Amino acid sequence: MLIKLLAAATITYMLYRISKWLYRKTGFPLLHPLLITPGLLIVLISVSSVSAAQYTEASRLLTYMLGPATAAFAVPIYKHAGLIKRYTREIFFSVTAGSAAAILSSFLFAFWVHLNGDWMISMLPRSITTPIAIEVSKEIGGLPALTTAFVILTGIIGGMIGPAMIKWLPIHTPIAKGLMLGMAAHGVGTAKAMEYGELEGTFSSLSMILAGFITILWGYSLIPLLILFIS
Repeated sequence: MLIKLLAAATITYMLYRISKWLYRKTGFPLLHPLLITPGLLIVLISVSSVSAAQYTEASRLLTYMLGPATAAFAVPIYKHAGLIKRYTREIFFSVTAGSAAAILSSFLFAFWVHLNGDWMISMLPRSITTPIAIEVSKEIGGLPALTTAFVILTGIIGGMIGPAMIKWLPIHTPIAKGLMLGMAAHGVGTAKAMEYGELEGTFSSLSMILAGFITILWGYSLIPLLILFIS
């Protein structure tokens, strides 16, 4: 079993590195690693004797590492704790409003395209990092696998559109850039924010983490009201 775990993790990592190299070389949005890597894995699984369930089981090592990777974002947050304290109110209200807007926009979009109940519920926690989104999805009666797909898609789209929005809109401060990218595109947005600078990455990390906790609270208040509306 250990060999299977290592093989699945190695193959996934190598495919990611290759796709990331292509993305850096070309800069073409559709070659984003989080878009290409799953596609390559689907092709690989389709042409092999390994089922999707077997791959998921064998690659759980990578899934397990999502938790520690998310916790590691606390390092730059601790480093800039003084600046964060100075803007605590702005950060809290910005992320609270952003997380509510993400849930409501997901609900309205799902309602507009006539998604069924399971799909709609699974889409609601799409704007937070995957480990927390999965737990929120379980709590509200969604399908964690679908939620994961929505989270990844949201991150990719946000990571592509976010930098363009920063150019078009009067967003100049590192704090505003970081909060925007972290709220809109969680992990992918934070990776993009790190390219701008350490401060942008710090506030993006903070936004992503805070959005997760606030969405957990929405899971006991706003989200049940929306679910009640479609029941």
